[in-house]
Amino acid sequence: QVQLTESGGGSVQAGGSLRLSCTASRYGDSTDCMGWFRQAPGKEREVVATLYTGGGQTYYLNSVKGRFTISQDSAKNAVDLQMNSLNVDDSAMYYCAAQPGVKLYPNNRCPLTPSWYNYWGQGTQVTVSS
Repeated sequence: QVQLTESGGGSVQAGGSLRLSCTASRYGDSTDCMGWFRQAPGKEREVVATLYTGGGQTYYLNSVKGRFTISQDSAKNAVDLQMNSLNVDDSAMYYCAAQPGVKLYPNNRCPLTPSWYNYWGQGTQVTVSS
């Protein structure tokens, strides 16, 4: 069992920044897929960014490329999402997800489908005002 706890959400004006952190309850075995997803009211949950801890492969949703950065903080057993230049379309509940014990080839990335991930945090709200 893996428990994930998100933190760092809040309210910010457009153009501002937030840093989300996802802390796992156990030490990673360095072959995990970690993902940040978001869901706005009335919309489906969508992937924002993924990170493979075994090789560092990342993925970003097109609309956040160049603005968001996913990274691993091994000392804290956490995966962070730095969000810059936020806009109102980024407002949503943000969820951290994990799937441990994954083997990926170097040119592959973690899956983008929410249902593939078995472990989820409770979510943290991000609200961006204009």
